[in-house]
Amino acid sequence: FSEKEHLLSLYNAVTGKHYEDAEALQIVTLKNAIYMGMKNDLAFLLETNIYLYEHQSTVNPNMPLRNLLYIAIEYQKYVSDKSLYSSSLVKIPAPKFVVFYNGTDTLEDTVELKLSSAYEHLDGEPDLELKVILLNINEGHNKELMEHCQILKEYAIYVARVRKYAAEMKLEDAVNKAIEECIKEGILADFLQKNRSEVKMWSILEYDQEVEEKKLRKAEYEAGLETGRSEGIELILQSIQKSGYPLEQIAEMTGRPVEEVKR
Repeated sequence: FSEKEHLLSLYNAVTGKHYEDAEALQIVTLKNAIYMGMKNDLAFLLETNIYLYEHQSTVNPNMPLRNLLYIAIEYQKYVSDKSLYSSSLVKIPAPKFVVFYNGTDTLEDTVELKLSSAYEHLDGEPDLELKVILLNINEGHNKELMEHCQILKEYAIYVARVRKYAAEMKLEDAVNKAIEECIKEGILADFLQKNRSEVKMWSILEYDQEVEEKKLRKAEYEAGLETGRSEGIELILQSIQKSGYPLEQIAEMTGRPVEEVKR
């Protein structure tokens, strides 16, 4: 979607509009070598709006905060030749934030993420809010969106093929098979033929990262569960300590050995 024609197709599918002039898009994606180590996936101006598009294969509740940092830098660039101390109002493009999600966690077709969810102590309406629309682009989701953007639909098919075959064979073989099939069936055929080696490398890294992050989340969950269980048992022990129950009965209630209860 770094190609303007494809990006315009995606924009039209998301917004329901019918723009035809791809040159009207002004791509302003942040490059991390220049702007304070910050980099986003796609950003572009069209008429009086600025659109920030991100792609995620894992659920990330911090997207509103990340987008806040991105848009602040975009606005800083946009007004660099203007005076913010002027008596006249400096106009800026209205922002729209979209995340395209194709991870393996189960999500609805559309999810709204809010910056205010991250506030520790929110009293009343937030003075600063930022909303991000997350669109599930896995195969079988957001069918109307997919029908209006053929490239996105074909991308979803390709990813689904990789995951399907990765469950049956080595990852490298799965990626090769998915690429071969898609080319034969005309699915992202031109792109896959021109960029085969890059797609193969990206697919393997992306899939591995997905698997590793799932393992990490599982380990974190189990560690938290064990900590919570231990703390919970401590609370139970404290509450029944003064009850006068026999040690054997307390041990039975808590599922702990008598000697541990005694300690």
